[in-house]
Amino acid sequence: MKNTKAERELALDFLRVTEAAAIASARTMGQGDRKHSDHVAVEAMREVMDTVPMRGRIVIGEGERDEAPMLYIGEEVGGGAFTDESRAEFPEVDIAVDPLEGTNLCALGANNAIAVLAAAERGGLLNAPDIYMDKIVVGPSCRGAVDIEAPVAENLKNIARRLGREIEDLTVICLDRPRHRQLVQDARTAGARIRLISDGDLSAGISAAVAGTNIHALMGIGGAPEGVITAAAMKCLNGEIQAKLVFDPEKLGVDASKVPPAEEVIERIKEMGINDPDKIYDTNDLAPGKKVIFAATGVTDGSLLRGVRFFGEGKRTHSVVMTTDSKSIRFVDTVHVEGGPDAVIRF
Repeated sequence: MKNTKAERELALDFLRVTEAAAIASARTMGQGDRKHSDHVAVEAMREVMDTVPMRGRIVIGEGERDEAPMLYIGEEVGGGAFTDESRAEFPEVDIAVDPLEGTNLCALGANNAIAVLAAAERGGLLNAPDIYMDKIVVGPSCRGAVDIEAPVAENLKNIARRLGREIEDLTVICLDRPRHRQLVQDARTAGARIRLISDGDLSAGISAAVAGTNIHALMGIGGAPEGVITAAAMKCLNGEIQAKLVFDPEKLGVDASKVPPAEEVIERIKEMGINDPDKIYDTNDLAPGKKVIFAATGVTDGSLLRGVRFFGEGKRTHSVVMTTDSKSIRFVDTVHVEGGPDAVIRF
């Protein structure tokens, strides 16, 4: 991504990519088949991505090649409709995708399912392993005021001070998992309100960085790939994420026999170039790129984006597109018309 104009054009192309994935998965909303919902989102995202004028590489996707036929880590994408000579001039882009963040949410018809993509220049996104990550996410006003290793009460006190309010006025969001019992208890003891969610800590983290959502922080353990995509959004929103990889079964609250041994995980992440398994990552560690693009489209209604709405002659999508280089955050409400010249367009 050589300049602001190219970044802007890619951002609009990536908007088409997330819109396609959101529309495809929204058609399966409420049908109770999360694997099918994810499958159609992946297919739609991959098809449109190949029309984008870029030399793209998936660094966070649906898994290893043996597990994922499309959008697998290392897959080359983009430029499929262009000649080899034209492709040679296209920018090299690293891409992190979650074609359907909140597969269970979509399958159940619950809120906050989204289709999401982050991109940066080559090397601009951490190639994170598909394991767990402890995270804390806050908005611009609280950047520099939190420490992932500090007690929950101390972080809440610092967040409240930066926001000019009492701890009792704060709402913290986290995944509803047994591993978060102590976190929830500590937050409630300190006086904060807790909002528990069943899935989707990526969209929840973004909400924590946007004023007006009534979410003031995200805390807890979720997926590492989602942490990288969240970091890309934080770069655009001037928010902050701190994170640390987690592979201790006790911290995860699971039986040790149900997860790979820690030694095996540490060896794997070293092969990916991560030499310090105890490293505390900040926003720039997870998304070091200078030119970052983030795009997301709502699948079901959420605190930040509305879900896909279908009508007789088309559908309507609600998306957000953010870039670091142009410092723009666009909310895009799009009506996709399918009918002929007599189609009724609904707003």
